[in-house]
Formats: sequence, structure tokens, C-alpha cells
Amino acid sequence: MTQFVILVPTYNESISIVELLTKLDTIQRAYSFDLVVLDDNSPDGTADTVDQLRYSWVSVIRRPGKAGLGAAYRAGFEKVLSSQKYTHVVTMDADGSHRVEDLTAMFAAATSVPDNESVIVLGTRWIPGGSVVNWPRSRQLLSKAGTRYARIALRIPLNDLTGGFRVYSTSLLNSLRLKDMTATGYCFQIEMAMAADLAGAKRIEVPITFVERVNGVSKMSKAIVFEALWQTTLWGLARTLRPNADKLHYVK
Repeated sequence: MTQFVILVPTYNESISIVELLTKLDTIQRAYSFDLVVLDDNSPDGTADTVDQLRYSWVSVIRRPGKAGLGAAYRAGFEKVLSSQKYTHVVTMDADGSHRVEDLTAMFAAATSVPDNESVIVLGTRWIPGGSVVNWPRSRQLLSKAGTRYARIALRIPLNDLTGGFRVYSTSLLNSLRLKDMTATGYCFQIEMAMAADLAGAKRIEVPITFVERVNGVSKMSKAIVFEALWQTTLWGLARTLRPNADKLHYVK
């Protein structure tokens, strides 16, 4: 039986997480998913706020401190995979940029593939039907250029390699050496797409509307952009020079 769990990393998201969980509650009964908040010891008390909401389908992993997006997600993967309860794992931002309205299409795409097959479903901004709201043109160009560069360097035919709204089958995640992954910032999304490609997973892109956050502060920085550029270059060289070694690094 198909069973979804949503992972939501948080750092100082006490306002936006309430809005997200309230919206998700309207569809939770229909889809019977669980949700795990991965909180990096937010000073604003995000974890306590979530606990106070007392949703039976929501739990919190309290991490000791801010260690980056990749580290938070890897901790979440380890936790939910160990339960052997779920068939699919969703990754979703807390800040409202990933719309609950698009989640049902992501679910449908994931369940179009048998549960025992490896699949990655990507919520994609840069395909027909996809869009962004409240982003300046410079930010759009940066995102498109980042995906275009990663697509060429890594030879992965996907249109939104930096987006974080995704569904992974647990069969895919269990086939990967997640503990050997090192990306910390948003290039974690690129690393996971590359690992899925090396594992031979089926790729499905679903058009989404990405909405720039209203509350809180964006986590994007020049350091994160540089990390993604530099790391993607290194991965591209490795895939060219040592393709078999690269696969062995990521796939069990």
C-alpha cells in the first residue's frame, strides 16, 4: 500500500510552518500522509510551535544546530527509511514557496510507477505549465542558468535540477549511499538528482508554480551559489574522467 511521508527542514520558520501545516491538514485525510519537521534548533522556537499544534500526523526531529539543507534531509531520510513504513518520501520547503495545491499532482505522478520501482518526481518551474511568482528577472535568470549549467556538466536531461519540491521512492533512496553524500546547501538537490540518474531511476517532471516567500528571510546567499557552481564542476569532471567510480560512490 502506498504511503507518503513529507520532510520539511526548518530554521526560524515559526510563522510559515503554521501556515503550511494548516493548508496540508485540509488534504491529509484524503492522502493519509505523515510529515516530519527537521528543525535545526531554531532560535524562534519553530519546533515548540509545531509541537503545540498537536497534529497526530506530524512529528519533529530536533537537531543540535544549523548544519545545512543536505545534512537535515539526510537525517530525515535515515529516520523514515529505518521505519520501513513508507513507499515515498516528499521533500518540501516550509516557507510556502512550494504550494500545497501542486502536491496532489506530485502524488499522482509518483503513484503512476509501481511502488517497488525507483522513481524521482521533480516539481519543475521551467517547463510548460510551470511558473514563478514574485521573483525578479535576475533571480529567474540565475536559477535557469544554474540548471542549464548543471544539465550540461552532468549530462542529466532535466529542466529544474536546483528545485527542492520532489518525491523519491523509498526503493530509490534505499539503493543510494546517502551517508556518503556531502553537499550541504542547495547543491544537495543537484547531488540527489545526479545520484538518482546514476541509479537508473525513472524521472518524472511535474509543472509547479513556485511562490517567493512572504514571511521570514530567504536562506539563499552568494556562498550557497558558489558552492553549487564549484561542486557541480567537480562532479561533472568526475563523471567524465571516472564514470564507473562515480556510480559506485553513490549506488549500492
